[in-house]
Amino acid sequence: MSKTLRTRCLQGCGALLLSLAGLALAEPRHAITLYDEPAKYPADFKHFDWVNPDAPKGGDLRLAGLGGFDSLNPFIPRGNAADQVGLIYDSLTYHSPDEPFTEYGLLAEKIEKAPDNSYVRFYLNPKARFHDGKPVTADDVVFTFETLVKHGDPMYRHYYADVAKVEAEDSQRVRFDFKHPGNRELPLILGQIQVLPKHWWENRKFSETSLEPPLGSGPYRIAKVSAGRSIRYERVKDWWGQDLPVNRGYYNFDSVTVDYYRDMSVSLEAFKAGQFDFNLEYSAKDWATGYQCPALEEGRIIKQALPNRNPTGMQGFAFNIRRPIFQDRRVREAIALLFDFEWANKQLFFGSYKRTSSFFENSEMASHQLPTEAELKILEPLRGKVPDEVFTQVFQPPVSDGSGIIREQKRRAYQLLTEAGFKIENDRMVGPDGKPLAFEFLTAQANLERVVLPFKRNLAELGIDLTIRRVDVSQYINRLRSRDFDMIPATWGQSNSPGNEQMEFWHSRSADSPGSRNFIGLRDPAIDALVESLIRADSRQSLIDHARALDRVLLWGHYVVPNYYVDSYRVAYWNHLQRPATPPKYDYGLMTWWRKPGTEPASQPAPSPTEPDAQ
Repeated sequence: MSKTLRTRCLQGCGALLLSLAGLALAEPRHAITLYDEPAKYPADFKHFDWVNPDAPKGGDLRLAGLGGFDSLNPFIPRGNAADQVGLIYDSLTYHSPDEPFTEYGLLAEKIEKAPDNSYVRFYLNPKARFHDGKPVTADDVVFTFETLVKHGDPMYRHYYADVAKVEAEDSQRVRFDFKHPGNRELPLILGQIQVLPKHWWENRKFSETSLEPPLGSGPYRIAKVSAGRSIRYERVKDWWGQDLPVNRGYYNFDSVTVDYYRDMSVSLEAFKAGQFDFNLEYSAKDWATGYQCPALEEGRIIKQALPNRNPTGMQGFAFNIRRPIFQDRRVREAIALLFDFEWANKQLFFGSYKRTSSFFENSEMASHQLPTEAELKILEPLRGKVPDEVFTQVFQPPVSDGSGIIREQKRRAYQLLTEAGFKIENDRMVGPDGKPLAFEFLTAQANLERVVLPFKRNLAELGIDLTIRRVDVSQYINRLRSRDFDMIPATWGQSNSPGNEQMEFWHSRSADSPGSRNFIGLRDPAIDALVESLIRADSRQSLIDHARALDRVLLWGHYVVPNYYVDSYRVAYWNHLQRPATPPKYDYGLMTWWRKPGTEPASQPAPSPTEPDAQ
């Protein structure tokens, strides 16, 4: 054999081996992970560790909603969808709440992704059925994807922007091909699609709100709707997926009922009266003092703070920088200096909160130290395009002594405003254009006003006029979608594996999308580049480095007035509910709870949704 022929044979064998290696990596699996690390649970697992697989079935879980609802379609940027409506749907995969980012098969019993993440293929479970008995097919998956992208919330277009093609290869196999290889998160995100029945939707208008109960394939179906007041879900007795390992120990209640209340103070009184069973508390004041009642003293109401190991993300007062008054970073920083967290925490929150100082708070992705060499390597090409402090300082919100006197913050705020061309005229802060520095704080939460009022007073002492505007939930949603606001209370929740959703939060292409979470109106090429590189991160450490780099740039842009967070779930429930001894690492696992056999609700059910005091 000649040297040339021998070389070609060796090259051919090498290519064949590489091809076979790729095929091995692309084998269908029961679960997929972000960086191809082994899933926690093997293919033959029986149930998750945090569930009680023998939990008794029965009873009603009664919950509270706030404001009301006018739609049963949670996928579109119109209307206010009913709480818990996701219970009627199954997704292709199940997201494990005990692992950073692992997806186990649900509607798809197997998942296959390319070694270079250029495609993902889902093998549907042949037993999967919609509630009308018709099988879930690959055509339903294709229909769902195309419908969400065309008619759904703009979020879907951002999430799925890198999908080049979706194809039903046969009735049980569907394949998604990507425009670019290397997007590790996209195969997992596509697995989270809640599949819609094509045969039910094809003669209905998906883009319009409706109170007609839709068809699903999930553990519950909608049994009763009272528009805006209550909704009741019933467990599907012959649900196709009840014996899957990912579902054992879940969905133990025969029904789930949500009654709506006008505000949280009314709902808390209803909870103490036994009109619903479980409450996730958001108010520090109510958690500290609002639950005092005989039922708590007698042990019939249980209060517990369960660990929350999730990133809490950012909660803050968001500037709409589409408004000319907020386009100068110095103005935003000056306004943020006048929020006195230490006083509020002491006087309003019973010392129960911590100050938020990261867009990835409560996680290893928070930029709480000076940038590492790896972070500087990411940031260096952006020098001159991002604030200089990004490279040399750790962002820290201002700290007061809690006395309510913030002279140093006011002095610094005045200096910043002066540098930006503002001056005091007739006790009002006036800009270079001669217009007073005045803006509106838009909210739908009555209990937030007590937090904003001290902020308003501090602003007023510097001649800045803040108007608090409270509107109903539907008005609030409409104004957010049309970007008709100056400042709002905003939250950007984060997962343990941030990825494509960052496009919807911060990227230029989401700035003008109605319904996107780019509330701020960011259009910054440097932030765009950081978001795109974060999505392409190829290891856990690289993801952390990129998240910290993005965090620094967002923080030093002073796009929000950072608020506060708590690193626990504050839950209260009546003692006829029971739960597994240990919740999953990243959730409190309400759908793994159950009602004690033989017990009755704490009191008579809440008033009928048709009666005025049901809200």
